[in-house]
Amino acid sequence: MLTVSPVPSGILVRPFEERHIVCAFHDIDGTHSLIRDWPPVMSIVLHYAETSGVPEGYDSAENVKKLAALAGTEPLPVTDAFCVESAGLSALTQMEWALRRAVDAGTVRIPCDLKENREKIERINGGEEVFPDMPDSPELGAFLTEHTPRLFVFYEKVLNAFCRDRNLALAREDPARFRIAGSPEFMEYLSSHGVENYFVTGAVVEKGMGMHEEVVMLGYRIGHGETVEDIIGSTWTEKLPKDVIMGRLAEKLGIPGEQILVVGDGRSEISAGVKMGALCVSRLPIQAEYQRGLHRRLGTHIIVSDFTDPRLYAMFS
Repeated sequence: MLTVSPVPSGILVRPFEERHIVCAFHDIDGTHSLIRDWPPVMSIVLHYAETSGVPEGYDSAENVKKLAALAGTEPLPVTDAFCVESAGLSALTQMEWALRRAVDAGTVRIPCDLKENREKIERINGGEEVFPDMPDSPELGAFLTEHTPRLFVFYEKVLNAFCRDRNLALAREDPARFRIAGSPEFMEYLSSHGVENYFVTGAVVEKGMGMHEEVVMLGYRIGHGETVEDIIGSTWTEKLPKDVIMGRLAEKLGIPGEQILVVGDGRSEISAGVKMGALCVSRLPIQAEYQRGLHRRLGTHIIVSDFTDPRLYAMFS
């Protein structure tokens, strides 16, 4: 257990009462790891899905190479902005957003209530991921069930071709190059003071593969009693928003929100942390002015550019 006090400093953006931290939920991409340069890939894949629809063979090996070569080569204002806004959402939600926009634009013609579909697009823009109050038409539901996970797999293949495979190989030689500064030391500090660390991610988690492989390659030990107790994520077909993942984990551990530390760079984990009453730390570069403003509006407590900032440690005792 670690005591955290709201020491006045430049990194404190919302006051909080002194509290005792028992466990910490950490996002991975952009928060601790830099292996996946995902925004340009996500942007081009979503743009492609919206403007081209889902023609036969849209996820071919040829198109994987094509989009990997195009990623980041030109501005895509709508999807570029969405990647900023949607950081931390389930990848399946991000894919769904593009497919719904294709339906809205008429690129894909599916019988449905276009007004309701448009409302769901806007609600995803606002950070929502599930809509139990607004069921889709059978045709649209079947379309999304088929193509959302298929587009997700396609996105991962483009990401691998664009940067992930290359960066993973480089990380084997120099893992520090792909870690946020001070990350391992901060994780060890929390662990050594009795705080259990958990990685939570919107990516698929399969032992020895994907995100799990990346975390291990960067030097984070995973397992009971290790620096990281566990890594919990999504699946290829089941949408698991961060608030669901974190809520289930907190319930399983039997720990109230005010004894949880949430560390991330995306709106989903920070908004989920605020909702559950956790202490929230946003890891955002100094130049990320828009994201810093967004996180302030979401209600984060602390913003740091990396984990070497002594003002962060000054709050713990």
